[in-house]
Amino acid sequence: MDRSNPYESAFEAYLNEKGLCYVGVDEKKRSFLDNVPVKNLDFIVLGAQGTRLLIDVKGRRYPGGSAERERRVWENWSTQEDIQGLTSWSQLFGPSYIALFVFMYRIGAATVLPGTTDLWTWQGTRYRLLAVSVEEYRRSMRVRSPRWGTVALPGAAFRSLARPFSYYSQDRSGGSFEDFRFHEQDSHRPCLEITRLASAAGAARSAENGRRWS
Repeated sequence: MDRSNPYESAFEAYLNEKGLCYVGVDEKKRSFLDNVPVKNLDFIVLGAQGTRLLIDVKGRRYPGGSAERERRVWENWSTQEDIQGLTSWSQLFGPSYIALFVFMYRIGAATVLPGTTDLWTWQGTRYRLLAVSVEEYRRSMRVRSPRWGTVALPGAAFRSLARPFSYYSQDRSGGSFEDFRFHEQDSHRPCLEITRLASAAGAARSAENGRRWS
């Protein structure tokens, strides 16, 4: 993570407020997989029900555009490098981890969102945290700019796939996540132990595949 990035700092504040265990990945240290540099993820998070999450935070504004010409679109673009990086980390850590893009929208002060219940306020600014798994994103993405290597989800696909981040991190009803949960005795371990388990899982998978961290 980059604490000079206001969106990543706000996301870290969210994790702290919700009491979630997490590891902020140091972006200053470049990582390599099979001797190929790969973009770092931002956070490894343990959800309230034991879901293991690999997260790349994307800061966006809603509405976008200028004050004179607002764009009321939930921008969800990413880069091919982002896609490949998060996919590589997902393969490294294995199927017990869910790789997510978390789109953290800073909501305009005068913007009204009727019926929206998943807003979160920090330091006087409202945010909406929407998440899409990288696997689902890859299946539905479209090229946005060949020149800049960017991709995005069509509006209908994003509305269908995006869920509040709390769906992955907090909700107790996520039966579909049964395979990702810790055993009951694990769920009460302190955050330091969870951090060790996450690091060990990555290191073990790295050794298994002849890959290395840096």
